[in-house]
Amino acid sequence: MQETQQPFEQVRRIDVEEEMRVSYLRYAMSVIVSRALPDVRDGLKPSQRRVLVTLNDLGLTPRAKYRKCAKIVGDTTGNYHPHGGDAVYMTMVRMAQKFSMRYPLVDGQGNFGSVDGDPPAAMRYTEARMGEATVDMLADLDMDTVDFQPNYEETREEPVVLPACFPNLLCNGAAGIAVGVATNIPPHNLGEVCDALLHLIDHPDCTVDELMLFVKGPDFPTGGIICGREGILGGFHRGRGRLIVRSRFHVEDVKNGRRQIVFTEIPYQVNKVTIIEKIVECVKEDRIEGISDVTDESDKDGMRLIVELKKGEDENQVVNQLFKFTPLQDIFSINSIALVEGKPRRLDLKEFLVYYRDHRREILRRRTHFLLDKAEKRAHILEGLRIAIDNLDAVIALIRAAPDVESARAGLVQRFALSLAQASAILEMQLRRLTGLERGKLDDEYRELLVKIADYKDILARAERILGLLRDELRALKERFASPRRTEIGSAVEDFMDEDLIPDEKVALLLSHRGYMKRLSLDEFRTQGRGGKGVTGMNTKEDDFTEFLIAASSKDYLLLFTNLGRVYWIKAYEIPEMGRASQGRAVVNLLSVEAGERILTAIPVNAFDDRELVMATARGTIKKTALEAYSHPKKTGILAIVLEDGDSLIDVSLVTGDKEDIVLTTAQGLSIRFPERECRSMGRVSRGVQGITLGEGDRVVSMNLLEKGATILTLCENGYGKKSDFDAYRVTHRGGKGVKTISNMERNGPVVRSLTVHEEDEVLLLTNQGMMLRFPTSDLRVLGRATGGVRLMRMEEGDKVEAVVRLPRMEGNGAENGGGKPVGVDEPQAVAGGENPEGEGVNPEDGESKEDEKG
Repeated sequence: MQETQQPFEQVRRIDVEEEMRVSYLRYAMSVIVSRALPDVRDGLKPSQRRVLVTLNDLGLTPRAKYRKCAKIVGDTTGNYHPHGGDAVYMTMVRMAQKFSMRYPLVDGQGNFGSVDGDPPAAMRYTEARMGEATVDMLADLDMDTVDFQPNYEETREEPVVLPACFPNLLCNGAAGIAVGVATNIPPHNLGEVCDALLHLIDHPDCTVDELMLFVKGPDFPTGGIICGREGILGGFHRGRGRLIVRSRFHVEDVKNGRRQIVFTEIPYQVNKVTIIEKIVECVKEDRIEGISDVTDESDKDGMRLIVELKKGEDENQVVNQLFKFTPLQDIFSINSIALVEGKPRRLDLKEFLVYYRDHRREILRRRTHFLLDKAEKRAHILEGLRIAIDNLDAVIALIRAAPDVESARAGLVQRFALSLAQASAILEMQLRRLTGLERGKLDDEYRELLVKIADYKDILARAERILGLLRDELRALKERFASPRRTEIGSAVEDFMDEDLIPDEKVALLLSHRGYMKRLSLDEFRTQGRGGKGVTGMNTKEDDFTEFLIAASSKDYLLLFTNLGRVYWIKAYEIPEMGRASQGRAVVNLLSVEAGERILTAIPVNAFDDRELVMATARGTIKKTALEAYSHPKKTGILAIVLEDGDSLIDVSLVTGDKEDIVLTTAQGLSIRFPERECRSMGRVSRGVQGITLGEGDRVVSMNLLEKGATILTLCENGYGKKSDFDAYRVTHRGGKGVKTISNMERNGPVVRSLTVHEEDEVLLLTNQGMMLRFPTSDLRVLGRATGGVRLMRMEEGDKVEAVVRLPRMEGNGAENGGGKPVGVDEPQAVAGGENPEGEGVNPEDGESKEDEKG
C-alpha cells in the first residue's frame, strides 16, 4: 500500500531576516548592474545599448531613411529590453537631445523636447536613426570583437558591451541613481579626450595632472562658465567634485539710456523656463531690485534671455543677485562612478582613460584575430582552387566519373590531398574561373592574402602595433568630430571681485534715513561758489532724506553699526555705483541685517591699524575697543557690543588716541564731558563701563567728540535748540550725573540729538509728520550752556522732531570759494508753518525774548 504524503512535508524553514537581506542584495545588484550605472568601457547603460543595437538591426545608419520611434521602441522591448515602452522612448529621446548630449547618439526628427522643459511628442509622431557617433560605437560589432549573451527569452543574442571606437563615457557623460549608489559624470570635449589618450598611450606612467594639461575640464553642450578649478581638480583626482557653473551674458545699451543683460548660455541641465519664473519670483519678493522686465527672445539661431534694467541701475549688482538667487548660477556635482568588471567603482581621470584604452586594445586584438582567421581560411580555399586549375583535366574527369557530389568530394580529397572545404570550393567553382584571366586574379588574391596574414600575425605578436592602430583611430576620430570648447573655465567666484581690477578713486557713499545706499564718484559734484544752487545727490521718497554722506576710497572698508549692537563689513566698491538721480539700493539687499535693525553710522577705514572705536548706548554705557577687533566679520555681521535687555547702541566714533574728550547728552537735557582715556580698551564681546549716571526715565541720545573750532548743537523735540562752545562744559570723570546742557525742558521737550558742528555745516530736521527744514549752523549765534535756546522750526500741533542730520561739507565741493551747498542734498524741500520759503536761514530772535535765551 502506497504511503500517503504528510501535509507540509515540502515546507522549508528559513530565517526571514536572512532571506530579506539576500533578496534585497540581489535586487540592488540587479539595479546597479542592469539599469542605472554605465559600463566604463562603452559608457552605456543596458537600455541605451539595446536601443543602439536595435538601430543597427534595422539598418538605420546616418544616411538611411528615418523610421518611426514607435517601431524602434517596439523592436527594442520585444527583442532585448523587457520593460515599458515609455522608459525606452525617454532613453532614446535623451540620446537625441543636443542640449543633453555633447555628441548625440540618435538623430531625431520631430519634437524631442526643448531646453525650456517642453516634453517630447508621442513616439508615434517622431522618427529617428543613428547619430554619426553611433556608427563608431557599433563599428566591428560583427567581427567577434565583443562577447554576446542570450536575450531575456533566449531567442537571440545581444552584445554584453559595444566595441565603442568613440570614447562615449567621458565625451557624453552619464547620470543615474541605483540602490545606495549614484553617478553623475559630466561630458567633455572629444578633441581633448583624444589628445589625453594619445599622451597616455605614449606615456603609460603619466599622472592625472599631466593628463589635465589636455583635458581642461567638463565641456557642457549648453556652454556656460565654470568658476574656478577646485571642483575640476576634485573630479579628476578623486572622482568627486563640485562645479559652480554660471550663465554667459553680455550687456547691451537700449533706448532712453537704459541697459539690458542678455544671457546666451545657461548651466547644464537647467530649465530656461524655471530660470524666468525664479527671476520673476525674486523681483516680486524684492530680493532683486533694478529689473523692469524679463523676455525670452531665443530662436533657432541661439539662446537670448533678456533681463531689462531700470534706468540708472548697476548691471553688475543685478547680475550678482541673479547668480545668487536664481539658477543662472548652478552647482554640478561630479560623482564619477561606473561599472568595472560588473562592480561599481569611483574613478579618476586616468582610470577612465586607462580602462577605455585597454578596452579598445582588446577590441583591436580580437578584430585582428577575426581578420587573420578569415584571411587564413580564404587562403586555404585559394590553395585548393590553384591545385584544381593546375590539374584541371584530371579534376574534370574525376567529377564526371563520380556518381554523386559526395563521391566527387571524397575523390578530390583522396587524390589531391585536399581538405573538405577545398573540395567543396572546387565543386562550387564556376566555369568562368577557368579562364587565364581568372587564374591570374586568383594568384594575385592569394599573394595579397599572404601579405595580410603576415601583417595580422605581426600585429598580434607586437603590442606596439596594436597601440599604433589605436593612435591612428584616435587621430581619425578627432579629425571627424573634434570641435571648439563650449564651456569656458573662468576664475573662482571669490576672485570675481579682485581688488587689483578695481580703480582706487575717491567716492561719496550716501545712506538715506530709510536705508537706501549708493556710491557716487566725486566727479559727479562740480565745485560751486557761495549761494550756488547745488546738485541732486540722491532722489529720495517723500518721507526719506540723506542721513549719512561719507567720503572714502573705493577700496576702503565700510563698518556699518546697527542699533542692536552689531557691525557689518562691506567694501566701498561693493556698494552699487549709481547716478545722482537714483534712489540707491536697499541695505537689506546688500547686508544680511535682521528684522528691526537700523544702520546708525558708517565708518570708513583703509586699514585696521592701532586706532580705536568708542561706542555709547542709550543706558549710558561707554565702551572702547581696538579697531583691529572688527577686521574679520562674517556676512551675517558680528557682535560689536554686548547690550543689556532693553538697551540699544546709539553712536560709534573712531578715535586716534589724541586724548579727545567725549560728551554724552541725555534726553532730559543733561551732558557730561570726560577724557576718552578714562575708558580702558576692552575686547569686542564686552559690555563696557558706565559713562553717565542716568536719572529715572532718562536715556542717552548722543555722543560727541571734541573737535577744534567746533561747537555743540542741541536740538529738542518741539523744534527748539541752541549752539554752545565745548569750553562751556567742564571736564569731569566718567560716571557722573552731568550738568544741564539746555533748560526750559517743559517748553522745548526732550532732547532729540546733539551734534558737533562747524560754521560751514548745515543741519536737516525731519518731523514725524514728514516736514523738513534745512538751515546753516552759521545762522545761529553761540549761547551759554544752560540757556533755553531758540525756536528753530515752527511745529504743527502734535508734530515732533523725529530726526536731526548734520550735512557736512566734503573736500572738493567748494571750500576754496567760501562754501557752497553741501554734497548730497537739494535745495530746501519744506518749512514748517509756511515760513522761510527761500531757505534763507533761521533768525535766532524769531519769536523769542532775551529771557527765553537765558532760560
